[in-house]
Amino acid sequence: MRPSSLFSLSEHLERLSRDGDPLEVLADAVDFERFRPLLVKGLGYSDGVKGGRPPFDPVSMFKVLVVQAQHNLSDARMEFMIRDRLSWMRFFGFDLGGTMPDENTIRHYRNRLTTSGTLEALMQAFEQQLRERGYLAMGGQIVDATLVPAPKQRNTEEEKAAVKAGKSARQIWPGKPNKAHQKDVDARWTVKVGGKVRYRPDGTPLPQIATPVFGYKSHISIDRRFGFIRKGKVTSAAHSDGRELRHVVDPGNTASDVWADSAYRSRKNEAWLARHMFTSRIHRRKPKGKPMPERTSQANAARSAVRARVEHVFAHQKGRYGLFIRTIGLARAQAKLTLANLAYNFDRLIYHERQAATG
Repeated sequence: MRPSSLFSLSEHLERLSRDGDPLEVLADAVDFERFRPLLVKGLGYSDGVKGGRPPFDPVSMFKVLVVQAQHNLSDARMEFMIRDRLSWMRFFGFDLGGTMPDENTIRHYRNRLTTSGTLEALMQAFEQQLRERGYLAMGGQIVDATLVPAPKQRNTEEEKAAVKAGKSARQIWPGKPNKAHQKDVDARWTVKVGGKVRYRPDGTPLPQIATPVFGYKSHISIDRRFGFIRKGKVTSAAHSDGRELRHVVDPGNTASDVWADSAYRSRKNEAWLARHMFTSRIHRRKPKGKPMPERTSQANAARSAVRARVEHVFAHQKGRYGLFIRTIGLARAQAKLTLANLAYNFDRLIYHERQAATG
């Protein structure tokens, strides 16, 4: 490819804009400069008194991490795509032929934001942007969790026992730092039972398909009115959904209703919700050994109609982002999924802005 002139390159970019460059739409919808103070603080940049400056603008690098999350790219692949796509260069603010971040730089920025706890602060900063624009958490909230797979680990029975006992990778593989670095001792196996539970006439359940999954679990709550992710947490895949209810319920929602599936129903959770002035809309379980009462079944069906909205969030993340944990350890998985939640909220904001513009 031999561009005839800089004018032809400019014309090419203008044509991308006319065709509706999605990254320009994102830049118009989200005020990325509002994140700069948090990014500078989280990355540990100096005030410049001693001279020098970081090689890449922190806001540009944050945009890199967001787009990487949207496309579920490895660091190496992201390095290539930055150089390959003109629309991406323009969005990041990089010059054609200029210096661009390599995979190590991308990894370094993400790790710095992870260890400093900045990603969660960025999530809250965007929450403030939403509130200022009128997207308050309203109508109650819906809580759910989804499994996110990670690369499977091949360990001996002795090593598996050590992982379950809570030992670190360095303790399990002493003297083998390279091997320990590649071992994920935070992810866990669990069994995913798929499909709707169906029952025989006598009330006993029909068999279901059970699929083993290794990885992590993303717990979120969304508001019923606008569908933004308001709170989130990441655990191992084996962690119980119900234990995380109190950690993802958003106290800032203007309504008290909380919807969730039957995995969240327990005496402790019901008592906690009541104590904090929330109204439980959690599915009720079928009585053991008995058919589901018609009244309970109808009530659960009504709750399901509301609760299904959170499934659309996971479908968007898994379908468009191809959600998969490529990194090692819980902290990095938390970073990956926090970025995915932020990316989803950016997409959701664009959706609402378009709806408002078209009336």
